[in-house]
Amino acid sequence: MKTLKWIGIVVGGLIALIVIVVLGMMWSTDNRFSKKYDIKAESVVIPTDKASLAIGKHWAEIHCQECHSNDLGGGAFFGDASLGYVDAPNLTAGKGGIAATNTDADWVRAIRHGIKHDGTSVFIMPSSDYYYLSDTDLGSLIAYMKSVPSVDRVTRPQALSPLAKILYALGAFGNLLYAETIQHDARPPAPAVGVTVDYGKYLTNANGCPGCHGVKLNGAQPVEPGAPFAHNLTPGGELAG
Repeated sequence: MKTLKWIGIVVGGLIALIVIVVLGMMWSTDNRFSKKYDIKAESVVIPTDKASLAIGKHWAEIHCQECHSNDLGGGAFFGDASLGYVDAPNLTAGKGGIAATNTDADWVRAIRHGIKHDGTSVFIMPSSDYYYLSDTDLGSLIAYMKSVPSVDRVTRPQALSPLAKILYALGAFGNLLYAETIQHDARPPAPAVGVTVDYGKYLTNANGCPGCHGVKLNGAQPVEPGAPFAHNLTPGGELAG
């Protein structure tokens, strides 16, 4: 009987330890999602000319429409019965959108620093790439975002299941709270537009190529679950020709 009693104590202790660890990981994830960041947005000129709006539209078509939909009205982005769901926000000035209340500084903080209107980090949106955008390109993008037609679409606040929070704490999804990783006070200067190595590097970073292909662009496994191995883009890789 004493043996069974000690076995019960050990098993009970292990179960209690597991519960504490699980609750701790969930708390850690919740704490990271709710953390507030106090970052002063840089002053960026927002143009109004057609050429700048065209540049902004180009950036939006490449980076914004894939998640926020072609009309930038947002909608369902990710959903899984065991993990929860994430909606891409409505970026327009319509019902449920953020453009009606966003100031220019709010746009700069969100795009360049990964910080939402309420001071918490954006989730999934790779602001660590857009941090490289020059003031000219960023200003053009913001100008275009402010010019798009309003879309009335109310999106849901993200809801992650306990399992998703545990997996996030374990690093299974990588780090998708980009305000945590951006060096907010060390953004490199953008080079002049031209057919140069420096401008090519700028485009590579601002378009997020290293995120999938690796820091040296020699191929890597993206953090996105199920994503194929990203090609080696260097002269020594399979795309050299």
